[in-house]
Amino acid sequence: MTTLLSHRPHGLAGRVALVLLSVVAITVVGIVTPGYVRVASPLLALPPALAAAMLGPRPTALIGAASLLGEAVIGLFHYDVAAVNWSIQAATVLLVSIIAVYLSHGREAQLQTLTQVRKIAEIAQRLVLQPIPPELGPLHIATLYMAAEQEMEIGGDLYAATRTTSATRLIVGDVRGKGLPAVGDAAQLLGAFRGIAYQEADLVHLANSLDTSVTWHLSGTSDDPHAQESFITAVLADIPDDMRTIRLVQCGHPPPLLLRGGHVDLLTAEQPAPPLGLGLGAHEHHVDAFPLLPGDLLLMHTDGVTEARDSRGTFYPLAERLPRWAGQTPETLLAHLRSDLLAHTGGRLGDDAAMVAVMIP
Repeated sequence: MTTLLSHRPHGLAGRVALVLLSVVAITVVGIVTPGYVRVASPLLALPPALAAAMLGPRPTALIGAASLLGEAVIGLFHYDVAAVNWSIQAATVLLVSIIAVYLSHGREAQLQTLTQVRKIAEIAQRLVLQPIPPELGPLHIATLYMAAEQEMEIGGDLYAATRTTSATRLIVGDVRGKGLPAVGDAAQLLGAFRGIAYQEADLVHLANSLDTSVTWHLSGTSDDPHAQESFITAVLADIPDDMRTIRLVQCGHPPPLLLRGGHVDLLTAEQPAPPLGLGLGAHEHHVDAFPLLPGDLLLMHTDGVTEARDSRGTFYPLAERLPRWAGQTPETLLAHLRSDLLAHTGGRLGDDAAMVAVMIP
């Protein structure tokens, strides 16, 4: 995500100008009010404190210097600058400014550290989430990953696709947790999927193998106090090349949606399985089959989409919005979904969101 501060009203220059304007306003009030009304002068300690919460050390120091200058101007109009009263007020502004610069420096250092951690996680995630080709077998596929704005740690949403001798298999999942541990868990599952999905005879065996692999991986991280609480929700899809049906195994994950014309079907499992990594056995996995028609569009997604909230706390109505873009290509549909989802949330997602759109030709 690119942030163009110079083109945004709440960028660095705008914030500095806003705080400097408050210094000028307080100074003007101090000049025009009678000398015995000593309200404006003490208020000049507020701009440096405000700057510490939103600006870096140098801009904060600039605001502090401006506040001291404003204090001097008010003193020249109403006080003897050698008087004790003015000296105390000026010393207060100076002390607050010094503390503000110190706090701003600490905040900037912490923000840089968190930003570096997120960049590392994003790089790791790009390596984990290998691009899915737009054409895989007879299918046309598009993907979208949207990182959360409110979290410094990236999530563990995942997707992948592979070919068998006569079908295309896909997985979409979501690791419980955030940050590099979640990315590592996602990498382990995707590695297992890519390694065995093309050779397992059916989805039940594939789901069993992935469950065993994830359970073994999570049990091997027992030094992590949260390892016992970890799991991965996932949905596995198998689309034969004849494209007459889609077979699904759903493991605690939101069901895919099938857009047919202007109608949306929720492909809900009759017997949904628990998330991967809980080690509950093969008998928990069940395959559901749904018919497909030419022109159908399958949308697999993570809960970051359907659980995105607006300012009133209303969830994003994915199934209701999807028919708006019937007949669109997978890429165009995901572009519309991205814009609409950001509009619903006011431009800030509370959780990562991943989507995979598949067109049946």
